[in-house]
Amino acid sequence: MSKSTENFRITNPIHFLALGFGSGLLPKAPGTFGTLAAIPLYLLLTPSSMSIYLTVVIAMSIAGIYICGKAAEDAGVHDHGAIVWDEIVGFLITMFLIPLSWQSVIVGFVLFRIFDIFKPWPISFIDKNIHGGLGIMLDDVIAGFAALVCMHIIF
Repeated sequence: MSKSTENFRITNPIHFLALGFGSGLLPKAPGTFGTLAAIPLYLLLTPSSMSIYLTVVIAMSIAGIYICGKAAEDAGVHDHGAIVWDEIVGFLITMFLIPLSWQSVIVGFVLFRIFDIFKPWPISFIDKNIHGGLGIMLDDVIAGFAALVCMHIIF
């Protein structure tokens, strides 16, 4: 990763969350590893009711605006690659109301990563034009919804 991670402190609770429990600190493909870190959370939430799942994802999304914004400010880099809380939330959105199977997890993972990496419009517009914690979160939330639509078509 070309951007330094020296300003992050894994012992700082905000950084710990923003860095996806440390997964974002891996030197290659931090967004992919951040998305992988979302899978255990998805497995924990799957037995929950729809309302609990939705409440948790909304709370994580709202908290993510602060978490990602603060971590980016501390790092001195907008949307630093190591900040992967947004990927975690995006994957949880992707999997909303999708029946649990190893196939659905793999397809959801791949679809979310495709939308997150290639950023088709409007994701690219949001990524380029909305800054701060809201911008960091919003492009991945939209990528999650795009992948969610695909998942409901497939499953």
